Amino acid sequence: MRPGTSFRYSVSCPGRTSTRSRTAGRTTSAPAADRPCALLVEALARTGQVGVCKVSVRSRERIALLRPRHGILILQTLLWQDELRDPGDLAPCTPVTDRELERAEVLMRELPSVEVDQLRDEYRHALEQLVAAKGSRGQLAAPPEPGPAVALMAALQESVRAARAHQGG
Repeated sequence: MRPGTSFRYSVSCPGRTSTRSRTAGRTTSAPAADRPCALLVEALARTGQVGVCKVSVRSRERIALLRPRHGILILQTLLWQDELRDPGDLAPCTPVTDRELERAEVLMRELPSVEVDQLRDEYRHALEQLVAAKGSRGQLAAPPEPGPAVALMAALQESVRAARAHQGG
């Protein structure tokens, strides 16, 4: 850990894993720092706990979690209590029925798993193409027209039907 990071305490967090994190490069090469860091990583991994610490990011103190993952510590910044905003009326006001929930659960079970390696950042790809086109002084393509709105329940029902037909049931 860097000198500006103070490890406070650990919090039990069973079953929680981070699926998307950014890690910073290691800032010290002192062999004396390897043992305490390895000990902290292994202790957090064995106990299923996470560490809570403070870090300085862009000259501002942040609260963060230290999570063990693949033998290293992942630092995940959090918001302070006063930075959380009341969501107001952003929650959907339409109640869902038990039947709709059952259909959604069936769909979730029958959908194929996602191969994360096959996903790509479409926004970044489009931005790189835009920069390349501007750099070569080429003609920029017009943005695509948005597609028609989709009836969510009809799409859900059709997807479940197609998944069942594909599985032979």
